[in-house]
Amino acid sequence: MYAKKSLGQHFLKSERALNAIVATGEVKPDDIVLEIGPGTGSLTEKLLQTGAKVIAVEKDDNLYENLKIKFQNENLELINDDILKLIENSKLKIKNYKLISNIPYNITGAILEKFLSARDQPELMVLLVQREVAKRIVDEKESILSISVKSYGEPEYIERVLAGSFAPKPKVDSAIILIKNISKKFFSKFSETDFFKLLKAGFKSKRKKLSSNLSALAGKEKTLEAFKKLGLSENARAEELSIDQWGKLAELICR
Repeated sequence: MYAKKSLGQHFLKSERALNAIVATGEVKPDDIVLEIGPGTGSLTEKLLQTGAKVIAVEKDDNLYENLKIKFQNENLELINDDILKLIENSKLKIKNYKLISNIPYNITGAILEKFLSARDQPELMVLLVQREVAKRIVDEKESILSISVKSYGEPEYIERVLAGSFAPKPKVDSAIILIKNISKKFFSKFSETDFFKLLKAGFKSKRKKLSSNLSALAGKEKTLEAFKKLGLSENARAEELSIDQWGKLAELICR
């Protein structure tokens, strides 16, 4: 089976990595697991071996047909569709589930955004992504990506997966990440919309101080007053604030 570059397909063949993904997700027989882009079914097979119910969404028509032939398992529900379109059209009806996938690199950001902000969020996410993306998500030097993920859950870098673990071999290494304790508790005192407006404003110009960036959104007086209350330096940069500090800043500015 040939991989399609247009769909960002790289099939995972490493037994070690496959087992690590399933182990990280602590998959049990009574779990419901959503897998995006099952490909040739290597991870699907490992997930089914746990006794869990697996819902696998495959966009590629040929791969979908092969998966139907390969698996005759009542615990597997195969869907031939584009996962992003399913979400946008509210056609994916699923609750109390775990998202465990080797996702195409080119939709990593969209998958994180759509599922973390969804009304029915996954209990946890175990994803195989580009190593540099994984490192950015868990890095203490914050970015829009890391703060966005941390506002919904707790990301953890699990392990590196070498490029040679895939067929075809990608140009870069990958890594397994876990995002646990997913919820919207962080947004109890302000809306998601207002918070992300604040976050994007804060990171808009990296050469400027955070207080200058936020003054353009909330006004200089309100911004400096919030900084003073929180004991933040007026010279602080957006990447220097922790997720907790961003939350407290939002409480004061997003009112």
